[in-house]
Amino acid sequence: MTFPKTTETNNVRRIFAIGDLHLSHEVPDKAMDVFGAHWQDHAARIRDAWQATVGQDDLVLLPGDFSWAMHLDDTKADFHYLSELNGKKVLLRGNHDYWWSSITKVRSVLPEGVYAVQNDVLSFGSVHVGGTRGWLLPHTNAFSEQKDRKIYEREVGRLRLSLDAMPEGGLRIVMLHYPPFAEDGTPSDLVPLLEQANVHHVVYGHLHGKTGNTAFEGERNGIFYHLVSSDRLQFCPKYITTPTE
Repeated sequence: MTFPKTTETNNVRRIFAIGDLHLSHEVPDKAMDVFGAHWQDHAARIRDAWQATVGQDDLVLLPGDFSWAMHLDDTKADFHYLSELNGKKVLLRGNHDYWWSSITKVRSVLPEGVYAVQNDVLSFGSVHVGGTRGWLLPHTNAFSEQKDRKIYEREVGRLRLSLDAMPEGGLRIVMLHYPPFAEDGTPSDLVPLLEQANVHHVVYGHLHGKTGNTAFEGERNGIFYHLVSSDRLQFCPKYITTPTE
């Protein structure tokens, strides 16, 4: 596992989140409108809503499935698109981010103002952002003990690494790609870790359409959970909170 590292940057004014952009500027055969008319021109719609909502001093969290590219070299146009949007941005790996190799290689190509978190922590003044991808949960129908148990337990360990690296105090936010609760509301092993670490907000994605209708959102034991898949947000970044010193 990657040993956690903390990157210090400047303060941010407000925090937003939007996941599952599924950009395909260099792989046009992956256009998302095959999944329904509501995805038509979604990249342009995200850009317009983003620019109308997010300011240059704001922070936007992107919890996974950023690009359909298969290789890091094929993400240039998608990163150029992201670099032209307002604010600072933090990326997390999703299950469809096949281009994401080592965190070192990913960070070496990121444009100015774009950051990546993977089992570690980024600090923006008093705002601390950690996270890991997550995985299918044991309490879900798709979970296979043989195929998924080892990956799931590894992700639990990676979240623990991230939380252990998070500085005391300030605003504590965790990014996941997969949801931390099963469809029936059963909490995964990730949830007690989040609660013990006094996390304030958790943002996650992965779920689209009707699959998001039973997702847990709102406050539980002091933590606010936000499902921020782009189509669930009508392709507009969701306001999460404003840091207070």
